[in-house]
Amino acid sequence: MPVRAGTVPPRHRAPRTGDRGRAHIAALDGLRGFAVAAVLLFHAGHLSGGFLGVDLFFVLSGYLITRLLLGTALNGAGHGLGPLTGFWLRRARRLLPALVFVVVSTTALTWAFGDAAMLRFALDDLPWVGAQAVNWHYITEQIGYWNSSGTRVFTHLWSIAVEWQFYLVWPVVVTVVARGRHAERVLAAVAGAGVLISFALMVSLGTALDTTRAYEGTDTRAVALLLGALTAAAPVRLLAARVPRRAADALCLVLALGLMAAWAVTDGEKAPMLYKGGLFLHALAAAVLIVLLAQVPGTWAARIAGSALPRRLGELSYSLYLWHWPVYLLLLPRLSGLGDWGGTAVAIATALIAAALTTWLVEDPVRFRSGWARGRRGSIAVVGLALVGVALWGLVPTPLPGVGTVDIDQLR
Repeated sequence: MPVRAGTVPPRHRAPRTGDRGRAHIAALDGLRGFAVAAVLLFHAGHLSGGFLGVDLFFVLSGYLITRLLLGTALNGAGHGLGPLTGFWLRRARRLLPALVFVVVSTTALTWAFGDAAMLRFALDDLPWVGAQAVNWHYITEQIGYWNSSGTRVFTHLWSIAVEWQFYLVWPVVVTVVARGRHAERVLAAVAGAGVLISFALMVSLGTALDTTRAYEGTDTRAVALLLGALTAAAPVRLLAARVPRRAADALCLVLALGLMAAWAVTDGEKAPMLYKGGLFLHALAAAVLIVLLAQVPGTWAARIAGSALPRRLGELSYSLYLWHWPVYLLLLPRLSGLGDWGGTAVAIATALIAAALTTWLVEDPVRFRSGWARGRRGSIAVVGLALVGVALWGLVPTPLPGVGTVDIDQLR
């Protein structure tokens, strides 16, 4: 979910000029806002299929990152390790400050206000979070996503780990493919083949009693990321650009209603078709919606998706996603007297405030080397904060097992 344009000072804004990889498309920020809203409602127990919002994030990331990479490669700057190193450094500057800040803050808050089980699991997960491999930690330790998230403040970071792993591998693929003739056609073929392989793995592994491997595996969830990458390649973009405006509006409406219906009726991991095509069809619908919003100018669908409320929510979505689950886990049990929706409203408001402060005070200053983070001060501060996290992990005593757990049903 991490890729977004972000709220930045006017001098930093990219021009809204259409198709180039670096151009800002407000409608895609709006889609991100809808996606994070679905996830927030799901984790609060009010939208049974809202977890599918994560797949929308994956497709958006695949699309936007591939457009960025192609923009670099096809402009003659895509050869050798230099552009790759630059890309990875920009990703780190974009994503690490908020992640480090939230993870260290969450560890301290869990130590102060969480129960013994939460703290024990947080300390257990922390090194894997730092290594961007927490999804494989949960898989190898057979920590089921659907029955353990009520005790782990970092459970939601499995999706961030999947995206980081994608960012390590996919840029290399794009750089190699972009060296040849018909680069974008070849890239589309590679992405399409990856989609088929990933989907086959999901179907095969999704039959297991514990579906954590199918749900959190980087190889199985690559189907959504690669569908986004496929739609970013020229053959699909040019095909979408030829769709008439009225037809694009009608198709976007159908796709958007289909996504929302899936969020409303899908019954979590119990959905019988989830790993047999459900996740694939959801990601495919999201990919088509994204490329139409990006390629067909002047549609009502793009105006609605890019309107103020969803766009602003999308601009906060990365920090909001990082904050919402620790806030829920630490705060919702204390708000039971307010009722389900009352407690949810207070928890979401708290997460929104934390996300806004993190975006404005941490993300954007370090990303743009502005304000307090001018020059190298931002990078030094992030490294220093990471070292504080390491110290917390080493110094905080690990509670003994067997005490202090929170039932996930309390949060549903």
